[in-house]
Amino acid sequence: MPVVHDDDEADDVHVPSQHDEHSIKNRNVPSSAVLPVIRPALGRQQSVSDRAKVAMQEYLNHFLGNLDIVNSREVCKFLEVSLLSFLPEYGPKLKEDYVTVRHLPKIEMGSKGRCCSSCCFSFCSSNWQKVWAVLKPGFLALLQDPFDPKLLDIVIFDVSPCTDRNGEGQTTLANEIKEHTPLHFGFEVSSGGRAIKLRTRSSAKVKDWVTAINAARRPPEGWCHPHRFGSFAPPRGLTEDGSVVQWFIDGRAVFDAIASSIEEAKSEIFITDWWLCPELYLRRPFHFHGSSRLDILLESRAKQGVQIYILLYKEVSLALKINSMYSKRRLLNIHENVKVLRYPDHFSTGIYLWSHHEKIVVVDNQVCYIGGLDLCFGRYDSPEHKVADFPPSTWPGKDYYNPRESEPNSWEDTMKDELDRTKYPRMPWHDVQCALYGPACRDVARHFVQRWNYAKRNKAPNEQAIPLLMPHHHMVIPHYMGTSKETNGETESKQNHSMDIKIDRLNSMKTPASCQDIPLLLPHEPDHHAFPNGDFGLNGMNINNGLSDHANKTNRNHPQPNRKAKVDLSVQDLQMKGFVDDVGSPEVSVSKHYDTSKPDMQNIDKEWWETQERGDQVASVLDVGEVGPRAACRCQVVRSVGPWSAGTTQIEGSIHNAYFSLIEKAEHFVYIENQFFISGLSGDDTIKNRVLEALYRRILRAEKEKRRFRVIIVIPLLPGFQGGIDDGGAASVRAIMHWQYRTICRGPNSILKNLYDVVGPKAHDYISFYGLRAHGRLGDGGPLVTNQIYVHSKLMIIDDRIALIGSANINDRSLLGSRDSEIGMIIEDKEVVSSIMDGRPWEAGKFSFSLRLSLWAEHLGLLPGEVSCIMDPVDDSTYKNIWMATAKVNTMIYQQVFSCVPNDHIHSRNQFRQNFAHRKEKVGHTTIDLGVALEKPETKQYRDLADADPMEQLQAVRGHIVSFPLEFMCQEDLRPFFSESEYYTSPQVFH
Repeated sequence: MPVVHDDDEADDVHVPSQHDEHSIKNRNVPSSAVLPVIRPALGRQQSVSDRAKVAMQEYLNHFLGNLDIVNSREVCKFLEVSLLSFLPEYGPKLKEDYVTVRHLPKIEMGSKGRCCSSCCFSFCSSNWQKVWAVLKPGFLALLQDPFDPKLLDIVIFDVSPCTDRNGEGQTTLANEIKEHTPLHFGFEVSSGGRAIKLRTRSSAKVKDWVTAINAARRPPEGWCHPHRFGSFAPPRGLTEDGSVVQWFIDGRAVFDAIASSIEEAKSEIFITDWWLCPELYLRRPFHFHGSSRLDILLESRAKQGVQIYILLYKEVSLALKINSMYSKRRLLNIHENVKVLRYPDHFSTGIYLWSHHEKIVVVDNQVCYIGGLDLCFGRYDSPEHKVADFPPSTWPGKDYYNPRESEPNSWEDTMKDELDRTKYPRMPWHDVQCALYGPACRDVARHFVQRWNYAKRNKAPNEQAIPLLMPHHHMVIPHYMGTSKETNGETESKQNHSMDIKIDRLNSMKTPASCQDIPLLLPHEPDHHAFPNGDFGLNGMNINNGLSDHANKTNRNHPQPNRKAKVDLSVQDLQMKGFVDDVGSPEVSVSKHYDTSKPDMQNIDKEWWETQERGDQVASVLDVGEVGPRAACRCQVVRSVGPWSAGTTQIEGSIHNAYFSLIEKAEHFVYIENQFFISGLSGDDTIKNRVLEALYRRILRAEKEKRRFRVIIVIPLLPGFQGGIDDGGAASVRAIMHWQYRTICRGPNSILKNLYDVVGPKAHDYISFYGLRAHGRLGDGGPLVTNQIYVHSKLMIIDDRIALIGSANINDRSLLGSRDSEIGMIIEDKEVVSSIMDGRPWEAGKFSFSLRLSLWAEHLGLLPGEVSCIMDPVDDSTYKNIWMATAKVNTMIYQQVFSCVPNDHIHSRNQFRQNFAHRKEKVGHTTIDLGVALEKPETKQYRDLADADPMEQLQAVRGHIVSFPLEFMCQEDLRPFFSESEYYTSPQVFH
């Protein structure tokens, strides 16, 4: 019976030769003849041991001191090292070795004729191939060999399913396989809904691999355990890890910041959107900022070697007109470094109803932007929310956008107007976005990589131009980094910042962070023979792109706080304990999370911040504007994903869990801005999400405790879809209105109905609903018009201390996890400012407090000196005398001047028809929502308003806040009729 030694290959392995005869002869590899030199001589045991140690040390120093030897694959194989081993962005080295797999397509041989090597029985026709496996804390990667960074396959570790009903155990990542054929030794790795089979050379190596892979899932802060709220990502900012956030209000501010980040990109850019328009100008006026057009920006960076990955939602073209195919074609024509995928493929996946709804931009894994804004037409806006642009200077062509009036049928000629600017207003757009710096940015990037790889495997498995991606690690300092003697702040900052910047892959091996502590475990000079097909870095990146000097440069657009090189693990474990608990039940209360200590921010590069519109005005907590201060925080990425959207093993609904838990623990108030508000109470079998239940319970608790508590909700006045209220083709608009009114005030499942049954009219002291509206003239001498400001934010602020910002709407589509894919960020302030809450001193969070003040100042039209009057959001002097009173007066003025819809005076479609016909007769032309004013009001509907010129009356409007019309269409059943096509559509589409 033949004996297979540990270094022999299995009998069915196809092994590409990794070197030729010439390379072996030219490497001075020590042979066994050297070993007798260090054989211990006879003598006393102590002296023999000492001499043996010295001899071994000298031998190893001689061995590793020869760069030709170090660069050999023989040494890399012996030491289990590769180009990925000590790149800090992928985490510490765990285990590496050759394995064989059969699920990969046949690996192409290099130009030097590499072919089947001497496997034991030379079965060249076998499907099994030899590859180099690299185990990192977050993934298992397969490379062609240690010197080739091209990624053949990757298994990204995901939350493991529980093995019992109590959720106590979890399945393992790797398991040994009992092979039926002798001399075959295999194991299986499974995660993220897929499994791959691997073989190695002995049962001992199988056990080593299985042990190492399963050990990677054990740390509680790792990727295989569900974290707070059931999220895939652990909370960040528990230590001084550089977690920093910054908010942006409306498109002008965030688009400018995104443009700056793209302009400074050095390595790679990730973008995913529900809708993306390549011709979008990120800065205005567009005549003076031609270089800020998105496709031009991306082309400029692609030509500099930056790899750009764009993941688009592939829509059902019959239902949506966003034309992602047009966007894909335009983007692919920019440059070969721009890679584009659309997903899902509806026919093969069977997914027709759900969408990818995230809005993400990640630059160099250093800064990311998430929130409600897609990089598409109609989103650019400012706090002024102008309704007109004639002649065009801010919104060119189809960017002058009002989907209530018309959706373009074609995006081919984007500079051609869709609407007559002299007759129709644009629909102003209100949104909120945030920028993340630090570990949470890499968590968002990991989500992108997970989705990208899943789409790649399903849509383009054999397309070599579309690479698989590797996620960056969350930068736990490896053990070998803690031994450096350089502990001063400057050295720490340089070393840790070099981790954050994606640098030239080969040059990164020469940074002090790697070489000072492990001087010769990796090739010190690149072996050009290792790249027969050219110089390719990881993820297909060109490594000769002039980035070698970026290891110690600070990207001015991506400032990072100073970090400590050493982490006290006992402290970290203690802090993590409060976050790793049951889903939705954090052990640590909001007040316990609070800490007035501030991190050392002296080393932050402030150049980028100083370029922003607000300049250095962050000195005062009462400063308001479009761009917020950068604030240190505790934060956590949450998301809604499932098997169809991200290839995960389980459905993740951590955004939903976070909403419920944060509302439940709110002490004084909840402020919500959202595109939709569709939710259900306990026992509602139709609507599954329980945001409404959380609000209802919290209000009942406040009533029971006789404590003041406020819930303020700002939503669109009408759904932002085409069609008038009474139009035959507007069944979708009416259906969404039905589900929202069902949530708010109509029927036994509504929150106001249930609160009225308990507290009576006092319900409005606890919860109230609002919209936003703007007005203006359509050019000089044009008609006076109004339009709703479309609230597209996905924001919640709790007690001026916690904020939740992301892409998720409050409906089942966004929150259940099995439907639309979403992403969000929970932000808990670490820096506090003095404020007032319910008439008492209160420590508010720098981020949440400044964001709420700026939003309210915009909505209420406050001057800078008036902001102090809204510091206390729950006191009657603010809530009733300013917020509610302003909304009431603004609503009355708009009704008097325009009689616009929606309003509380129109209760049926018949009334709407009569009103619409009357206004059209008087004005001659009006908008779909009666948004054109008469030159002289016919009647005085409100005695409080003087019979004055409409423009004079509108001068009394403060800000944009108006009351949400609870009685609008209250006599109508707004659900689709059997004669309408929407009647035969699943109701889940609308909620």
